[in-house]
Amino acid sequence: MITISEAAQEHFRRLLAGQEEPDTGIRVFVVNPGTSHAECGVSYCPPDAIEDTDTELKFDGFSAFIDEDSAPYLDEAEIDYSKEQTGGQLTLKAPNAKARKVDDDAPATDRIRYYLESEINPELANHGGQVSLVEFTQSGIAVLQFGGGCQGCGMVDVTLKEGIEKTLIERVPEVKGVKDVTEHAEGENPYY
Repeated sequence: MITISEAAQEHFRRLLAGQEEPDTGIRVFVVNPGTSHAECGVSYCPPDAIEDTDTELKFDGFSAFIDEDSAPYLDEAEIDYSKEQTGGQLTLKAPNAKARKVDDDAPATDRIRYYLESEINPELANHGGQVSLVEFTQSGIAVLQFGGGCQGCGMVDVTLKEGIEKTLIERVPEVKGVKDVTEHAEGENPYY
């Protein structure tokens, strides 16, 4: 489920050693799981905060607890810690936090939506945009709708063909191409 690097484990052991409550562990969680607003976090988890439905992952010197709602969205998550001159940086990568991972044999529309949410939209969000699936046609065309900073953007054709189409064709073999149905003339042309 979650991989915690040796450096991160050492960091957690140092932090937990300073806690007054013995047997305090850590809690790894996702707020708004399965949405584009999903946020991952780590907090202290004293013994009285452990729920019967939590998943416990045991590490050398501490345990990590995951609530049952967050668990499916933390599949393949990684926590790392790197020391820097000004202190350290804890990183938590959870590729399935925004979209629950789907099986390889799931319907094509589910797999398309998964890759849009887990890979493509996080990149588009860097520019204030997003894309959603409107329809998946019988002929294998993923019909997409852009929004936010992507609507009216002069680079949308490049993003569509060189980024999104290539990714979807590679990840979902049933996809033969993509089509944009966005009314870009109504956008604000954010990059002109």
